[in-house]
Amino acid sequence: MSSHDVIRTDNVLVRVMELDHGASTKWHYHTEVTDYFVCLNGAIKVEVNNPDESVVLHPGQRAEITPPQVHRVSNAYPEKSEYLLVQGVGTYDFVEL
Repeated sequence: MSSHDVIRTDNVLVRVMELDHGASTKWHYHTEVTDYFVCLNGAIKVEVNNPDESVVLHPGQRAEITPPQVHRVSNAYPEKSEYLLVQGVGTYDFVEL
């Protein structure tokens, strides 16, 4: 997984994330920031638990995860996928399960 920051302030982070085939983030949650995902290339799967739900995003589609929802993102495409991640507004944290 790689990333490139587009904007970084004290309470907003915008970055382009790349996931290789089969890659995913760890299950986690945030206490303040909302995650906004926009698929740029390939396909990404956004999963939440309690309740267990998932959605596969294709280029141009988006999803939103509000705190403190436990979630992860994985590549749902046979090649590299890329998505725009917008996080805010608030203090960023990554609470891994």
